[in-house]
Amino acid sequence: MGGYLAQALRRVCDEANVVPTGTTSGEHPILGSVTAMDITDVAAVTSMIDRYNPTHIINLAGLAVPAVASANPMAAWQVHVHGVLNLAGAILDKAPDCWLLNAGSGLVYGESAKSGLPLDENALLVPVDEYAVTKAAADLALGALTRRGLKCIRFRPFNHTGAGQSGAFVIPAFAMQIAQIEAGLAAPVIHVGNLDAERDFLDVRDVVDAYVLALQSAEALHEPAPILNIASGVPQRIGDILEHFLRHSRVSISVEQDPARLRPSDLPRIIGDSSRLRQRLGWAPKYTLDETLATVLEDCRARIGELG
Repeated sequence: MGGYLAQALRRVCDEANVVPTGTTSGEHPILGSVTAMDITDVAAVTSMIDRYNPTHIINLAGLAVPAVASANPMAAWQVHVHGVLNLAGAILDKAPDCWLLNAGSGLVYGESAKSGLPLDENALLVPVDEYAVTKAAADLALGALTRRGLKCIRFRPFNHTGAGQSGAFVIPAFAMQIAQIEAGLAAPVIHVGNLDAERDFLDVRDVVDAYVLALQSAEALHEPAPILNIASGVPQRIGDILEHFLRHSRVSISVEQDPARLRPSDLPRIIGDSSRLRQRLGWAPKYTLDETLATVLEDCRARIGELG
């Protein structure tokens, strides 16, 4: 996500005005010059904001994989909640006119998805795991801090994918297994979990477009802390995505269910309603799911080719 966002920002902003931060400093092939900043270190965060006096901050920091957050709940609370509070506090103290654009998660709605209906921003927050709970806590905290003058946009993006995403996520997991099989590095069997679940998928580039639009139009939203879902509104069955990949595979592959990949707590269907984002910012997804899946598969093939 960070690489896509940095490239998009450089297309609309002066290069000198984009300051990527990370856990370590140095030159990155996509991000460019990265400045080290630990979001859990309040002094470091305050010093950074005091130094640059930013007009906008887009916070992508987080434990991206829900299972990792569940395995490391203290880290999830430190990064997702305390880190966000550090940013918000430093903004109020050092750059009160700065807008904070916070990347939350559509998973904050949790069990509200049991309705099977598209979830809008008014749906109840009923998170079901550490990842979603900490994202929800940060979201609510930011809402409360607007009473002290914080200017922020609380994004709730639903599932998104693209080239470079970790194999810990379902779409690149399928694609990477197929790429390995095609290269003769694995037996022609793909191991899967729950194929009946339905999820709302977007291309990461469409999510980045939403962030950039909001950055350009924050003042025009005329709200102190708008909440914006980022979603396609279209449910996609996981099994159908796998079938798409199998049709585009260069070899014949069989499918076996892996009990270790089954999660009985999975909500059967999670769909987002992004009507507010579409109406207020004129956003609409540009990439079809087929285009996104093709991009991911080609990226995985390229990565496997590099290993060879």
